[in-house]
Amino acid sequence: MMKRKAAFRTAAVVLILILMMSTLTGCRFGFASDPDDPNEVKEEIPIDTSIDTFEYDASLEGTKITLLNSKAEIQTALEEIAVVFQEKSGVTIEVMPITDGDSPYTKVVSLYNAGRPATLSILDTTDVIALAEEKAADLSDESWISEAEGYLTEINGKVYSFPFCIEGRGMIYNQSVIEEALGETFDPASITTLDEFRALLDRLVEAGIERPVSMAKEDWSLGAHHLQYIYETFDGTTEGAQTVIEGLKDGTMDLRTYDRMSQFLDMFDLLKEYNVAKGDPLGADYDEMAIDLADGKTAFWFNGNWAWPNLEDAGAETEDVYGFLPYFMNNDSGDFVNYEIQGSPSKQVMIDGQMSSEKEQAAAREFLNWIVYSEIGQQMLVYKCSLIPACKNNPYEPVDPLSRDIYEHVQNGTAFNASAIVPNDHWSILGAAMQKYLAGRSDRDELIDSIQAYWDEQ
Repeated sequence: MMKRKAAFRTAAVVLILILMMSTLTGCRFGFASDPDDPNEVKEEIPIDTSIDTFEYDASLEGTKITLLNSKAEIQTALEEIAVVFQEKSGVTIEVMPITDGDSPYTKVVSLYNAGRPATLSILDTTDVIALAEEKAADLSDESWISEAEGYLTEINGKVYSFPFCIEGRGMIYNQSVIEEALGETFDPASITTLDEFRALLDRLVEAGIERPVSMAKEDWSLGAHHLQYIYETFDGTTEGAQTVIEGLKDGTMDLRTYDRMSQFLDMFDLLKEYNVAKGDPLGADYDEMAIDLADGKTAFWFNGNWAWPNLEDAGAETEDVYGFLPYFMNNDSGDFVNYEIQGSPSKQVMIDGQMSSEKEQAAAREFLNWIVYSEIGQQMLVYKCSLIPACKNNPYEPVDPLSRDIYEHVQNGTAFNASAIVPNDHWSILGAAMQKYLAGRSDRDELIDSIQAYWDEQ
């Protein structure tokens, strides 16, 4: 089993983390603490600041801008980046966490209504599409456009957002736990179908891991990270996902005969069956899931590479072997869903073009260019934020096991880039329907009726 470890936290830091934890839509994460080693100092990769060829605009010195952050797990890292950027450019960036329970979309709208929108906002792609043409600055002529080919979001032929990072999701596995339980080497590539995954789970149960899977109960996890597979696996493209959505809207697609719907539920039902919180699935604790996976109570946790800070706080180390299995949906080993991992530019940065001054917008553009082109910004995005850059010119590779695994899938062509563009209330409304299904309070027909009823109202 892994040795559990954690950093000492003062009461003030705990309070900050609690505020951060409550904010993130689609990726809200608690941070598990472990007081075993209060003197441990977390090792970080040093940022090489000896080379900086970026050309700063001296006329922007003294400008103050704000950055709205919807990724709570990188709040501290962004604050560190802001300090370095200010030292280099003279531009001050205030990083604003979403701390009042709002979704990113709700927070952005409230700031606009109050007449004080953030200069830059880290948002979900759906939010950008909803807001961009009215609120955002046109970024179509930015030089980084060519570096982010394949990960751009175009709206009527224009680009209004910067692809902040690539994120992927699937079945996180702890390789040492599996190998210790089975007494043999585990090759993740050997599991290529739903039945093979079930057989692996059965073997783990027989080996003493009573329920080897963790499933989050949160509506954002169920209504977005799980359910959106029915759209994104149509053909593994964003365009294909939109085909499904439009078909559900206009009635040309029937969920009862759509194979991905039943296949998705086959996988979801399997996860329910082996869920460590099967007795009370809606009472599952997110913090405990990271601890359970790191300590070996479970072997799998459905989540994304953004969960690394949780695992690290629970005792996982960057040298440990964690990775992703696909979200298996059938027994065709040749079906891309059974060997590819979903990976897409899940977070976008939008610049306010409605209320921010020209100088503020220029400072915001310089910050984005600094992330893309400066040696320091490139390193900080990867090493401080533990993000997978969407721009191909960034030479730095992620160091944590989860992001590294997604990065390798992207580089090897075994990741499909599909993003379902759904309304802002999709994850909350259908997440609630998924919670009901997870708890056994509805059956497949009732869940499908809820999904169709939602799209009928759009």
